Amino acid sequence: MSQQYALVGDIGGTNARLALCALDNGQISHPLTYSGADYPSLEVVIKKYLSEVNQQVTTACLAIACPINSDWVSMTNHSWAFSIQELKQQLQLERLEVINDFTAVSMAIPALSAQDYLQIGGRQPQSGKPIAIFGAGTGLGVAHLIQVNKQWLSLPGEGGHVDFAPCSDEEDSLLKWLRQQFGRVSAERCLSGQGLVHIYNHHVISQGREPEALTPKEITELALAEQNPDCVATLSLFCVLLGRFAGNLALNMGTFGGVYLGGGIAPRFKEFLLASDFRKAFEEKGRFNEYLNAIPVFLLTHKEPGLLGAGAYLRQALGKAL
Repeated sequence: MSQQYALVGDIGGTNARLALCALDNGQISHPLTYSGADYPSLEVVIKKYLSEVNQQVTTACLAIACPINSDWVSMTNHSWAFSIQELKQQLQLERLEVINDFTAVSMAIPALSAQDYLQIGGRQPQSGKPIAIFGAGTGLGVAHLIQVNKQWLSLPGEGGHVDFAPCSDEEDSLLKWLRQQFGRVSAERCLSGQGLVHIYNHHVISQGREPEALTPKEITELALAEQNPDCVATLSLFCVLLGRFAGNLALNMGTFGGVYLGGGIAPRFKEFLLASDFRKAFEEKGRFNEYLNAIPVFLLTHKEPGLLGAGAYLRQALGKAL
């Protein structure tokens, strides 16, 4: 039985999601989520998971929310750090793949079915053209995906840390306010959970009032319930900034294969997103409006694309076709 299943993980700044992947067909089963704040290390979480599902594995693929450039992995928005080789030995694995979390999300794209995403404008995706994947959660993740000789190749990067690029007076004011606090301002400062708080605080302070101490979840819930105009304005601008960022990704690589929006935040308010100026902001690129008009955007609705993609990455690495 241990030969049939691999361990897959999607390890973010807040939660560690673990599951089993059937190596013959890529099916994900037994998913469990653990709060990263409750455990001293990733090794402890994995051992707890394997004991809870009563499963032995010899192969694993872990998607981590940070750059993967060497044997030493240090998470961007979490205190966990580890050696890949040491973790492999501690878990008694024959093979351990460690990849960026948005490498995993990107590798999920070929494995998705039609009910796993929702199209937001544009035409049909063009086969063989580059694909962009991004998403806001604890941070802002970005990857691109291309197909070469029937193999899917993910191009990871740290696109969430590019400069924040305002395009309106309100966004100019937000940038100036953030610069006073942080110096250099990245896109992630706005397009993340904490980014929602930054946008909300700026909106209220710019009107000469004192903001409440709201969490990202509270801001979103109040906006969706239309119980707080400041939160509605916050979420509206958040959607616009998501659209602008998505349009920039599309321009970078001519992603006529589509732009996929995932992460932990946007899928929670899909109706609000659809009714917002997200698509307008996506296409608002001056002389390149028509260029962007053709490119489709897809909101991921699959509950665990990171786990699905980690399994797909591992299966392709083992020589299986996706």
